[in-house]
Amino acid sequence: MQKAIGYTRVSTQGQVDDGVSLASQRTKIEAWCLANDYELMAIQEDAGISGTRADRDGLQDALAGLSKGMALVVYSLSRLTRSTKAMLALSEQLDKKGVDLVSLTEKIDTTSASGKMVFRLLAVLNEFERDQISERTKAALSYKKAMGEKYSPLPYGYSELEGRLIAVEAEAKVVAQILMMREEGRTLAFIADHLNQQGIAGKRGGKWYPSTVTYLIQRQAA
Repeated sequence: MQKAIGYTRVSTQGQVDDGVSLASQRTKIEAWCLANDYELMAIQEDAGISGTRADRDGLQDALAGLSKGMALVVYSLSRLTRSTKAMLALSEQLDKKGVDLVSLTEKIDTTSASGKMVFRLLAVLNEFERDQISERTKAALSYKKAMGEKYSPLPYGYSELEGRLIAVEAEAKVVAQILMMREEGRTLAFIADHLNQQGIAGKRGGKWYPSTVTYLIQRQAA
């Protein structure tokens, strides 16, 4: 009997958008293995983790457990990754190990040349869809910002009054300070440390981190 390892993943937003829970993915993987006479050795999972992240413990455990002649079974290619580059790299990694990839939603596998071709095409379309969503989101945020409307979450530098953004002078000065330090070539870590040392709290009263500084700068550029 051939052997397989399953992999499931949801991100917080992905589960809302797709409605495909870990349990649902697991059930479909188990059903496929049973119908195709595969022994399911394990199902690894990543919960609440974006498909753009490469450092996923569940995925790494799944890959580590695979050996020649086995199959990696997933509900859809989007559960593996939403990056074409990462998808193609993963395909090459599996091919070198002599491992097949089975994606239930797309009904493809890489045991044939046609399956490999479809896999690569779908990887490209996957990233195209993600880029379109990103563009639409950025456009919507830019429009709301231009109209002075609230765009969620409430950005640092503003308060809300009846759905409209109202500038907070003290926070606006901090934003200007952050942008100036960044223009001077200061690192994100330096800026975060500087704000914390000055006792300046974040929007919800928390500490500053390089990631929050990055988010603020990106929102200003939106």
